[in-house]
Amino acid sequence: MVFVDVVVVALVAGLLLGGRLGTLAETPLRGMGLAFGAIALQVVAFPFDVLPWQTPGSVARALWLVSYALLIGMLIQNVHLRGTLLVAAGLGSNLLAILANGGLMPVRGSALVAAHRHYAVHNNSIQLVRPHLGALVDRWAVPHWIPFGNVYSVGDVLIGLGIALAIVTAMRATEVPAAPVVGRVELTPQPE
Repeated sequence: MVFVDVVVVALVAGLLLGGRLGTLAETPLRGMGLAFGAIALQVVAFPFDVLPWQTPGSVARALWLVSYALLIGMLIQNVHLRGTLLVAAGLGSNLLAILANGGLMPVRGSALVAAHRHYAVHNNSIQLVRPHLGALVDRWAVPHWIPFGNVYSVGDVLIGLGIALAIVTAMRATEVPAAPVVGRVELTPQPE
């Protein structure tokens, strides 16, 4: 699933809730090189139809798994941000499904039909009748009117929620005032 739509919705929600884009831009995000490296590996592994190469299946799967390791490294560096644990849970869910099914993400045939797609194996997806860990595979179709829509999994839902939470929270961040002291009572002498 492509998360461009999630980012756009989160930005709009953040603005509607009083957040600022400038505040989002000031949010310290560590390990961006890891994220860009992961994206580059995925493009090399699974080039779009317009790119002039094909990567052999076993090499593509290895590159995909390395890209997951890079993304996990980035998440570890940003565990202080809200939403990171949801993204990590989603990545973990997807990774479990991929590893349990030979290095490809299984997709339900009904999801492919609903997404107006038809294939047995395409890039990082494989249509299987009885995949291992079936609850974690790509099982739903993004509505056809949503740009870049495809199929998605429980892990993708968690990733999307985590990204949205991180964006909205970062847009609304303000300096946190000092925490009040709890449990301390000051007695002031009363005039008699």
